[in-house]
Amino acid sequence: MSNHSAPLLSREQLDPMDQVLNQNSLTSSRKRRLRRCRSAPRGDCMHNNDEDVKTDEPPPHRSIVPMFRDLNPNLREVIMFFVLYLTIGTLCFYLVRNQVSGHKTNGVLDAVYFCVVTMTTVGYGDLVPSSSTSRLLACAFVFSGMVLVGHLLSRAADYLVERQETLLAKAFDLRKTVGPTEILKELHTKLRHKCYVTFLVLVVLVLVGTIFLVMFEKMPVIEAFYCVCSTVTTLGYGDRSFNSGTGRLFAVFWILTSTMCLAQFLLYVAELNAETKQRELVKWVLTRRITNNDLEAADLDGDGVIVAAEFILYKLKEMGKIDEEDIDGILQEFEELDYDDSGTLTNSDLILAQTTS
Repeated sequence: MSNHSAPLLSREQLDPMDQVLNQNSLTSSRKRRLRRCRSAPRGDCMHNNDEDVKTDEPPPHRSIVPMFRDLNPNLREVIMFFVLYLTIGTLCFYLVRNQVSGHKTNGVLDAVYFCVVTMTTVGYGDLVPSSSTSRLLACAFVFSGMVLVGHLLSRAADYLVERQETLLAKAFDLRKTVGPTEILKELHTKLRHKCYVTFLVLVVLVLVGTIFLVMFEKMPVIEAFYCVCSTVTTLGYGDRSFNSGTGRLFAVFWILTSTMCLAQFLLYVAELNAETKQRELVKWVLTRRITNNDLEAADLDGDGVIVAAEFILYKLKEMGKIDEEDIDGILQEFEELDYDDSGTLTNSDLILAQTTS
């Protein structure tokens, strides 16, 4: 009797089984890699070289990273531009103070007051340039002040966009513990609270301005309230204004605070309206069930099977996060890096693509 027993299956029978096992192993490996995308680090936290990673240093501030510098308003930068504008404007208008006509109190105080009135486009008319030089300076500071205000508005627009983008992310995160109704109520209540607080502060500023004009500028109550309203809305008819030194010192801070508070209140109102529409989209995404038509639309390669990557792309398109142009650009970059046309990316593909480029 031979010591070596005959194989149970021939090589011809083993080869197809090996192929099936290898295919299953490859599919399982791809699924694991795909699942790892959920916990993968963000792009701004990754480094190209391991040597550059320093564990003893804290992560960079958001304002240092260029992409976050554009998306998130930096209050320090805004204050720097504002202080620079006031400093240069005060110096220039102080030097030409004899070329500005109107009711004057103190040279430096009048220069600061004129800068604030010009930047906020209140334009009372109690101080007006009377020479060619002062008028050219006023024109320059009018436009530069509008640029500064436009910069503030662009930061406010970035804030609105960021709030809308984070709304869906918060909704999906909160959905793990609470239902869609509680999610929408939580997000909407916070914004309404901001609107109420800002409106209350605006009312207090209007009352303070009215009381100050009555006590220090000796205006009747109706005229004081009229002056306050024309100032806060930057209308500035000019028939009523701050004439005393104390009044102009108060106006420098009060005009800036009241006009910014009104702008902030209008920003919150606009955000509340935009978020109301966004809530409808969130509610629709959270409550809508997937249908067969959705599966057909998500099947990008037409093989009748929806993988996780296809489903993610479909949901992102549905939420308006990406479009076909974005997908085409990403696929084109992938095809350029896929040097051996295998449908996957390896280190050898990257090396060959970099060598031939």
